[in-house]
Amino acid sequence: MRPLIGITLGDPAGIGPEITVKALASHSVYETCRPLVIGDVSVLRNAAKLTGRTEIRMNVVEKPADGLYVPGCIDVIDMKCVDMGSLEIGKVSAAAGEAAFQYVKKVIELAMAKEVDATVTNALNKEAINLAGRHYSGHTEIYAEFTGTHKYTMMLAHKNLRVVHVSTHVSLREACDRVKKERILEVIRIASQACKEMGIANPKVGVAGLNPHCGENGLFGREELEEIAPAVEAAKKEGILAEGPVPADTVFSKALGGWYDIVVTMYHDQGHIPLKVVGFVYNQKEQKWDAVEGVNITLGLPIIRTSVDHGTAFDQAGTGKANELSLLNAITYAVSFANGRQK
Repeated sequence: MRPLIGITLGDPAGIGPEITVKALASHSVYETCRPLVIGDVSVLRNAAKLTGRTEIRMNVVEKPADGLYVPGCIDVIDMKCVDMGSLEIGKVSAAAGEAAFQYVKKVIELAMAKEVDATVTNALNKEAINLAGRHYSGHTEIYAEFTGTHKYTMMLAHKNLRVVHVSTHVSLREACDRVKKERILEVIRIASQACKEMGIANPKVGVAGLNPHCGENGLFGREELEEIAPAVEAAKKEGILAEGPVPADTVFSKALGGWYDIVVTMYHDQGHIPLKVVGFVYNQKEQKWDAVEGVNITLGLPIIRTSVDHGTAFDQAGTGKANELSLLNAITYAVSFANGRQK
């Protein structure tokens, strides 16, 4: 059976609706899964006009089991959150933030009830959801609360480069304080298990250092000696193929070269920057993005969640030109995890 994948529209004023229509215009998506959109059908219809896909039919359903899941037709649970007369595409608003939050809440409920096999999220705007009174720093925290999850981490993936984070949405100063043995070991375990769920039998986990040159034996900092190395040794004793700490300026090149299946990074930008360098390709001559690829995955949840690895791109919203590759990648990863869990 093709897994049933719930896809949220993200912020309705962003590019989420447009790239959703573009992605689901691809017949190949329907060969691997049954995609179901959670959003507003009015927003989707407008996105179909903006992207020139007016031939695509919208099929409004009450529950996932009612979908048709055939090419040329987008099945959607209409949340009726958006007034198209007042929606300003490309602008931050509390109304759009509330809609984006409700889409996410609904898809989590469907997954927890096992009505969908995996969830895929388009980008929401953190300012918008906070204006709506939903005080979260991102999708990850929403999923953690509504699934009752306490041990989780973010994974970014682009082809054979995968990274997970010890901390994400905190200040750099606080991120350094969070580099503790217990948390690092926890993330190493989650990373290894995620690779196994993707079909990698004996995953190799590279663990990045925090300081330049991994601290040079305490000269530039002691986190490697007192926290990171002990966590790696503890993971090895559990049978995990972990190595580190490895200097952050070489660990990603090694991962691209096949030394590691996944890299444990110590903070947000340490993991995000290398992924976006390889996944986001801007064509300077033509003044456009040739590729905006990469997937954001929350590990440690009782349900599957993958996401695009970019923001709402308000500057592109409404043009019909936004790139859907990251969403297609997210759907592919969701299918892979769903099939892995079924096995």
